[in-house]
Amino acid sequence: MADVRPFGAVRPLDSLAGDVIAPPYDVLSEEEARKIAENRRSFVRITRPEVDLERGTDPHSDDAYLKARETLEAFQAEGTLVQDEEPNFYFYGQQMGEHRQVGVIAAASVAEYDDGRIAKHEFTRPDKEDDRTHHMAVLGAQVGLVFLAYRPTEALAQLTAEVTAAPPAWQVTTEDDVVHTLWRAPLDRVEAIREAFAAVDRLYIADGHHRSAAASRIHAQRGDGASAYFLAGLYPADRLQVMAYNRVVDDLAGHDAAGFLAAVEGAGFTVEPTASPVPAERGTVTMYLEGRWYRLTPSAALRSDDPVAGLDVAILQDHILEPLLGITDPRRSSRIRFVGGIHGAPALASAVDGGAAVAFHLYPTGLDQLFAVADAGQVMPPKSTWFEPKLREGVVIRAL
Repeated sequence: MADVRPFGAVRPLDSLAGDVIAPPYDVLSEEEARKIAENRRSFVRITRPEVDLERGTDPHSDDAYLKARETLEAFQAEGTLVQDEEPNFYFYGQQMGEHRQVGVIAAASVAEYDDGRIAKHEFTRPDKEDDRTHHMAVLGAQVGLVFLAYRPTEALAQLTAEVTAAPPAWQVTTEDDVVHTLWRAPLDRVEAIREAFAAVDRLYIADGHHRSAAASRIHAQRGDGASAYFLAGLYPADRLQVMAYNRVVDDLAGHDAAGFLAAVEGAGFTVEPTASPVPAERGTVTMYLEGRWYRLTPSAALRSDDPVAGLDVAILQDHILEPLLGITDPRRSSRIRFVGGIHGAPALASAVDGGAAVAFHLYPTGLDQLFAVADAGQVMPPKSTWFEPKLREGVVIRAL
């Protein structure tokens, strides 16, 4: 049973949504954030408040967090953000090209996160937990969605179709040509939506492990009803688009190109030149080396029924990146870079042609694989999934 509740959101005035909603705080450089903040209504001024302070200001300082709160209060006072009084569910859709997904923005249970009914699949870093906890505590609000996925149900599919058949509160096309749309559920359907989620056996964190951990820490400190829930966007797994999270390595750890190809074959891979830079199926990886693409197919001996060890990203790490290239800790190594699948194979070739040594293009990790890892209580390798389109910030806010 998923304890998912409606709430009265603080959200942009419908006519101003296009000015307010902003890319996720952690995908922007400071320069990108400052450029976006030239639009003074942009929510980036709350998620990246250093844009309103002197260059060089610590973005995790009290000055930055207090500036974020000042801006949030100013947005509310001037009417850029307005408060919905009635508790409700909000349906938030994104369309990128032919791909369309719609989720429900709601309050998810901290208790269910704490006891594992909201399943995790990655470790969190204490410094990032501290940052999100401090930001949430000073703001007195949850401003970033935890991205949750669930196995689809007919009841929720029907309710989604019903709500989204009506005119939306607003629709905005952002600079990346993604169409974002928000609907408020009819008040007489709120209880039906809550009951439909109660029939979902488990929720899974797709993205937002640090935000959910921060919400848990805030509730442990406060212990009140408001902090017992956290802001979440809940999406059916069959509607989500997962792209590959690819790798670029700066050097061959002492190998020349011919020696490295031989080492990959010796590690148990079939190596074949290919004209297609994108893997065609799960269980294969492509590699760009000295101007050529190769298809790498692991032998049966390298495959595993273990939900983590059997992932393509784990096979690459365990049998090539670590033993052949010396990348023992991809989270901390300065020799490896991660490239989201939205950038495509040309970005990998460009990186190698520009001076890196080798690039690897993976087949996307599936939601079924993510669920299997989480259900087993295990942890995904770092940078295993890249979701597109990204959920914007500032769509709705939940006050604490």
